[in-house]
Amino acid sequence: MHTGEKEAAAARQTGARTAIENPVLRGFNPDPCLIRVEGTYYVAVSSFEWLPGIRIYSSDDLAYWSHRTDVLREAADLAGNPHNCSIWAPQLSYADGLFHLIYTDVKSTRRPFKDVRNYLITASSIEGPWSEPVYLNGIGFDPSLFHDDDGRKWLLNVLWDHRISEGNKSVGITIQEYDPLLRRMIGRPVKIFDGTELRKTEAPHMYRHGGWYYLITAEGGTGAGHAVTVARSRGLHGPYEVDPGNPVLTSGDRPDWPLQCAGHASLVDTPGGDWVIAHLCTRPIEGEYAILGRETALQRVRWDEEGWLRLLEGGHTPQLTFLLPEEYASSGSELSSGEGSFEDGFEGAELQAGWNGPRILPNADWCSLNARPGYLRLTAGESPQSLFRHHLLAIRQTDRSFRAETTVDYRPLSFLQMAGLMLYLCETRYLYAFISHDERQGRIVSIMRGEEDEFELMEHPVSLAEEGEIGLAVEVDGLRATFGYRLGGSGEWKSLGEPYSIGFLSGGFTGNFVGIAVHDLEQLHGSHADFGYFRYSGYK
Repeated sequence: MHTGEKEAAAARQTGARTAIENPVLRGFNPDPCLIRVEGTYYVAVSSFEWLPGIRIYSSDDLAYWSHRTDVLREAADLAGNPHNCSIWAPQLSYADGLFHLIYTDVKSTRRPFKDVRNYLITASSIEGPWSEPVYLNGIGFDPSLFHDDDGRKWLLNVLWDHRISEGNKSVGITIQEYDPLLRRMIGRPVKIFDGTELRKTEAPHMYRHGGWYYLITAEGGTGAGHAVTVARSRGLHGPYEVDPGNPVLTSGDRPDWPLQCAGHASLVDTPGGDWVIAHLCTRPIEGEYAILGRETALQRVRWDEEGWLRLLEGGHTPQLTFLLPEEYASSGSELSSGEGSFEDGFEGAELQAGWNGPRILPNADWCSLNARPGYLRLTAGESPQSLFRHHLLAIRQTDRSFRAETTVDYRPLSFLQMAGLMLYLCETRYLYAFISHDERQGRIVSIMRGEEDEFELMEHPVSLAEEGEIGLAVEVDGLRATFGYRLGGSGEWKSLGEPYSIGFLSGGFTGNFVGIAVHDLEQLHGSHADFGYFRYSGYK
């Protein structure tokens, strides 16, 4: 057992009634922005190319979190955006009776430039309706809105300098005033912070406390060296004094630690006077493969005698358990098991909350619960590698080990038509158990694997009867995925092909998804498949 695993085991033995296991939001839930409005806490997370976009979670006690809503349902056009682009780092705030949500739509990250569009929307309720987006600027990514005590509003941005020939192009943080009446920026952006020696200064969040302006940033890049740093000033425009104890939070010096890539934090206080930060982290499988993507953890923090922010337990390593503030201590009766579950029997008027589509909304254009009662009918889209009309309905993988299964009624007429069960990181990294048609075998079930420029098919597809529902399932245990199939909805499960290593379903800014899909390379919307149910059960 590695040192980090020993400490993790020890942590689970203490404070079982007052501590919650980190991460609190599991699976692909990066760049958390945590706020409190009256007695409710909200976390907004990045969604990148998945729609509906900007997932919001809520909690009354910091212990139990629920998926509250998704904000971007009609206001985002992500078709054609490259992987790792689209909706970055939403920043949620509350002032003047309104929720303010800032977000970036990244159109390209091809160096030396970054093409970004920064927007602001507002709503009186977290469920909306949200206002039409106000375009702010394209200076850089990770914008945030600061509401000062005098009522003025200020937008902070990362400044991206394409003129730098090599290395880091994030050269600091700018500030510019926003006029809510005119609904536009006024004046010129002013650079207020150059960053620290860790560089790659991103994710600015401004807070007012004890007569100081505190600027919290993410530095060191989004990989192993990711960190949270703090600077402060008596004046909003600086000069900013760097915390001599930086970084406040990082796992960069603990490669054995179960929580890696810790950084990108936001800060909130409780009614009882405690302080908490939310930050992103990863749980690499076998210490290397972040298949689950970047997740959200919570840490208790305090202000030291010099007025600097410190982890409550000391040091700068992210704690494996979140110690609840005393006012909520009775809420965390047991440590979280971390086991996720999701099921949709397709019997209601709407899809269960939690489904996503890559770059397109799951809507009546291709998802129907009415065409065949008791089933979900998906009409076919383009290939699994499409950046435009990929008809994949998927949920986040939230557990290292899980089982997912479905039944599908599909009668393809060509090898160009496919429907089935998919593990999907992005358009260049996926595993797909699918039903299709072969000229010699007729209807078949097979598996395809895509990894960057490599593509392979299962060597011996399985012949099926021309009609009847087929069950498809996948068992994932860490890095090992095993597919199965059965005839009808209650037959015996049989193995489909050999187990696959899925370490390749990691990397980038997102995480692995599991879902159901239909593809028709002969004609868009040319065929459809009926799915009887979808079930996901996490093991650990």
